[in-house]
Amino acid sequence: MMNGYSVEGDILVINRDLNELDFFVRDFLEVFKKHSDYLIVSGFVSISTGRARGTEDIDMLFPLMEEEAFMELFNNLLDEGFWCYQSDTAQGAYEYIRALSSIRFIKKGMQNPNMECIPITPERKAKYFEFNNPQKIRIGDFEFKIPPIEFEILYKELVLGSKKDLEDAMHLRVLFVDFIKGERFKEYETVIRGELK
Repeated sequence: MMNGYSVEGDILVINRDLNELDFFVRDFLEVFKKHSDYLIVSGFVSISTGRARGTEDIDMLFPLMEEEAFMELFNNLLDEGFWCYQSDTAQGAYEYIRALSSIRFIKKGMQNPNMECIPITPERKAKYFEFNNPQKIRIGDFEFKIPPIEFEILYKELVLGSKKDLEDAMHLRVLFVDFIKGERFKEYETVIRGELK
């Protein structure tokens, strides 16, 4: 056990109890992953690993879907108590997806948090790279996928760059100091800077 986590095979195991935000994400993913692959990115990565800050949205990447598959996903989410900010219908929501715009889902009767679902295609090379190289993480019995830790740190430092993002990155650097690898930073920086050109 390192400071707050351990490593089991290829899984980072975070040493804390599940909270309400975790339950929301878990409930959403239980439905979503029946229809599509996914990757949880950005703020929830830092929060889930113990950074004490609030968030109203959880960012999630998923590959662009065909309309019929998306309609099945959308209707399944509705059946499980979620609703979409952008449209009450699958057809209306798919117009956003087709345009590669994100859509948000929230539990009926709640004000927040929400899941921001961001469609990606291979043309978004950095996002597609992290999507195809996930890191598994587990809190209690909740296992999910995030980017490689080094990628998440660099993306926050090089691309996002807000005070909140830099603090998130520092949290990850400090927590995972014994896990992160220098050679991965070099590899991932090349990928990320390639998208900035």
